[in-house]
Amino acid sequence: MVNLQSPVLDRTFAALADPTRRALLARLDAQGGVSVSDLARPFPVSLPAIMKHLDVLSDAGLVTRKKVGRTVTCQLKAEPMEQAMNWLAKYERYWTEQLDRLAAFVEDDSWQASPASPSSAASKRRRKKSTKPGPSRKK
Repeated sequence: MVNLQSPVLDRTFAALADPTRRALLARLDAQGGVSVSDLARPFPVSLPAIMKHLDVLSDAGLVTRKKVGRTVTCQLKAEPMEQAMNWLAKYERYWTEQLDRLAAFVEDDSWQASPASPSSAASKRRRKKSTKPGPSRKK
């Protein structure tokens, strides 16, 4: 039986589920070590809210923080995402196979080459002609 319980994987996906946290990770990826206040600046939420998001990312192992004096600097740590990528890769193979089968079906012209049956022309719906309006009811 496959063990589907993985606390590391659960924390990683939970951390990545929020768009603000994904944006924080993207900024850390682009800029490297960034202070918390600089990291929080472009977001329309308070600094304590950003700190809570960073706590979730830290608990998932996706961010490390280092304090020098009064400045806390954050750094991206992408290793926990490797397990998530491995888990997703299994499903990528499945969808690749399914899409390849669909492409082969669509590119196959044999299903279009069959002549229409004689009854198909007779069974097409014909457009109704409009009729004159009936007499209106008087009260």
